[in-house]
Amino acid sequence: MPVGSIAAFFGVALLLIVVPGADWAFTLGAGLRGESVAPAVAGLVLGYAGMTVVVAAGVGALVAENPAALTALTVLGGGYLVWQGARAAASPSGPVVTPVESRARAKTGWATLARGAGVSGLNPKGLLIFVALLPQFTSPDRDWPMPVQMGVLGLVFMVTCAVFYFALGSVTRTILISRPVTARAVGRLSGAGMVIVGVLLVVERIGG
Repeated sequence: MPVGSIAAFFGVALLLIVVPGADWAFTLGAGLRGESVAPAVAGLVLGYAGMTVVVAAGVGALVAENPAALTALTVLGGGYLVWQGARAAASPSGPVVTPVESRARAKTGWATLARGAGVSGLNPKGLLIFVALLPQFTSPDRDWPMPVQMGVLGLVFMVTCAVFYFALGSVTRTILISRPVTARAVGRLSGAGMVIVGVLLVVERIGG
């Protein structure tokens, strides 16, 4: 697979990732909990890994072309974002300041990973982007099979996503660790952001 195609896709992927959205809101909220944002970022990456498999297998295109299936996915994904956002807004997390709190919250790592996978994996916008974007950087004339080419591009997206969101969450935590009031305000805003994204997804789909 040409390096130029991978580099071009990386540039587009980076532009998509740096635009604030549900992933941003989830990462910012996660940056205020636990010793590390790794479980949250790993969850987001896991969701995109599943999306890559779905698109590479051709299922993504079938869903995108089926209005009923896409509407169902949109309602499911939007509802999930609203639920997670409402929880975060109602009970915003402040920075962990004691070893006891740290140990207690570390136990939620697996739950955070699962929530992250849901945030990215159930986002119909992400699926449509993958369906529309990945094929543009692949070609059936190349030596590698199309699913492999899409898998490589999906891996590029996942690595870029992991690096960016890990940095975002870590910086958020570092800046707000000594500002509990501000941290909780950011937590509420992040939750509200997820609710807004979820509602807009559903309204846009049903209204369109």
